[in-house]
Amino acid sequence: MPRLLVVLLLLALSLVACVSAVPAVIRMVPADPTAASSGAVDDADALFCDSWRLSVETANAGPWLAVPARCGDFVRDYMEGPRYASDSAIAAADALAFASDALAAAAEWGGSASARPAWVFDVDETLLSNAPYYAVNGWGLQEFNETSFDEWVDAAKAPALPSSLNLYNQLQGLGFHVILLTGRSEFQRNATESNLLFSGYNSWEKLILRQSSDIGKTAVQYKSERRAAMEAEGFKILGNSGDQWSDLIGSPMATRSFKLPNPMYFIS
Repeated sequence: MPRLLVVLLLLALSLVACVSAVPAVIRMVPADPTAASSGAVDDADALFCDSWRLSVETANAGPWLAVPARCGDFVRDYMEGPRYASDSAIAAADALAFASDALAAAAEWGGSASARPAWVFDVDETLLSNAPYYAVNGWGLQEFNETSFDEWVDAAKAPALPSSLNLYNQLQGLGFHVILLTGRSEFQRNATESNLLFSGYNSWEKLILRQSSDIGKTAVQYKSERRAAMEAEGFKILGNSGDQWSDLIGSPMATRSFKLPNPMYFIS
């Protein structure tokens, strides 16, 4: 047998052996994901709820009104345990890494006094955590109650999200103009400012709240309009942090947007 033919035959046999040694991964994925659990109801619920949370965070779930009944304990454990703090900290670390590079790159657009580098923050579940409120209101199992939430806002006791407070301070140290853009209403300005100061935030460039002319607008429309106004004032929005996709999408958008976790509620 010719030498070349022998070599080709050996290569073919080696390839067949390698392929046969690779597990058939696709065939190992069960048609019913809960079948991969130990069979306990709690395990099946935990698996479902973890997948549901991923669907929420990626916006695959679309609009939703309340946490599924079977996921109440899951959301509570996520929010009270280390995972929420860790996910939030990773988002803040990614934002800070980008911010440092973004300022260096900003020189490419001139760095003139009229092009001020800005970072936009949402307030609820971004700078301030309303976990104490949701802890006594079902962790999102109940549909949003505007009256009780307004009472909570008026109390001005929401703590800072630690990773966001650190990011906030770091960005100011880098020279960013920090702008707060919240869906809260103008009548809540005093309570909001008091809560922010109480929680350690200060020296923001401006705090933007909904005006009477914003009634009926979706969060996407309202926040897009406010970002457009910022750009018209000469700000270059390099970064935007929020817990809702509606904080981040629309036109204009920041150069980079950073989504914080929130499995408790949805705002369109």
